[in-house]
Amino acid sequence: MRKYLLFFCFVLMGCTQALAQQEEELPEQKGFDKSKLFVGGNFGISFGDYTLANISPQLGYRFNRFVAAGVGVNFQYSGLKYRNSNGDPSYKASYGVTGLNVFGRVYPIEYILLQVQPEINYTWGKYKFYNGQPDEKVNGKLVPSLLLGAGAVIPSGPGALVIMVQYDILNNPRSPYGNRPIYNVGYNVGL
Repeated sequence: MRKYLLFFCFVLMGCTQALAQQEEELPEQKGFDKSKLFVGGNFGISFGDYTLANISPQLGYRFNRFVAAGVGVNFQYSGLKYRNSNGDPSYKASYGVTGLNVFGRVYPIEYILLQVQPEINYTWGKYKFYNGQPDEKVNGKLVPSLLLGAGAVIPSGPGALVIMVQYDILNNPRSPYGNRPIYNVGYNVGL
């Protein structure tokens, strides 16, 4: 048993020494390094009875291979047309969202990320009735959200495809995310 323990200790020391030599070969640059900047975000669009337009760009900085952080803006419009049982339109609910976010990412494994993203969004809306009833406005309101998520980073061309699942743990009734998981697909490109 002692032989195995001693052998394991030597192997562990050898691996540690090899990693230390590898780190010495690639010294970290101190201060701001513009090559660590990246841009990304989400873009989505659909038309029909359910209309969606989403543009949410982000700018981030990769501090090291394990940590990144950044800021972003949100612009979303969604509209849902409700129909009577005979198929005629009854009314249309439309909502707008604009906001700011900050995000922090941790990469516990090279191609896996965990993300926290606090946001503040301004939401507003309108109901348009097709039976002659006057339109109703939904007054604008600032709504906080706190998105927690995890995802995968898939290197592709000059950047990486980012696939993520997030959830708004604050569950504000006016949150643009509702009480359900949010599936995002985006692309990050280094600057």
